[in-house]
Amino acid sequence: MSDKTIVVITGANTGIGYEAVKAFLTATQPYHIFVGGRSPEKVESAIASFGDTGIHTLVPFQLDLLSDESITAAYEKISSEVDHIDALINNAGAATCDPPTSRASLLQDYNVNVAGTYVVTDVFLPLLIKSSNPRLLFLTSGLSSQEEAGQSNSPRYFNPPAGWPKAPGIQFLGYRASKTALNMVMIDFERLLKNDGVKVWCVSPGMLATNLGGNPELLKKLGAGDPSLGGVFIKDVVEGARDNDAGKVIQRGKVQPW
Repeated sequence: MSDKTIVVITGANTGIGYEAVKAFLTATQPYHIFVGGRSPEKVESAIASFGDTGIHTLVPFQLDLLSDESITAAYEKISSEVDHIDALINNAGAATCDPPTSRASLLQDYNVNVAGTYVVTDVFLPLLIKSSNPRLLFLTSGLSSQEEAGQSNSPRYFNPPAGWPKAPGIQFLGYRASKTALNMVMIDFERLLKNDGVKVWCVSPGMLATNLGGNPELLKKLGAGDPSLGGVFIKDVVEGARDNDAGKVIQRGKVQPW
């Protein structure tokens, strides 16, 4: 085990998390990857789909970001098997497409993407800081950029006719706000962990055709890229390609404006 890079990935049975596992399996250096997801059956199925993993090891674990008990159980399982982890990849998340209609609907993405992710990080940090090269990644979004959201020439900026209430439409408001908050969570962990030698990023993979947006085929028609791009991006960050941009929100090839 000592010769393997130990990685924990949440939400890894589908989408970008799944593609990240696939990317790690192409590496010439060995990885020991804990593959997390809400459904144990789906995680096992995802692992089986990779077939022979060669020099790499895949280990399933159950994790529900809405359950502190689930998070604690995941930590206890992993800490019973390894004495440290080298990378914690907070990939699991939620995106509500519908306009918020109540306090509960506005908070549901926040509860997963911010509160749940914070608890996972807080619980797993004792293992991470024992690494000789610890890395902490948070999966954010281009929709989290406040600078771009406020620019009238942004393709994401829409100015509806006067009057209230506005006509219903897909807003992703809860998702966008939660990912903007997650960027702040990253900044705080970067500050707190600087003296522990932990490199921290928010990784913004770009618009990719995953189930997170509800309709991958529609996203492709809108120009979304293949999810594998996000998986390779995550692998590159873990392997040091963006060390000079630690503490920032990074996209492929650039730093995302705040």
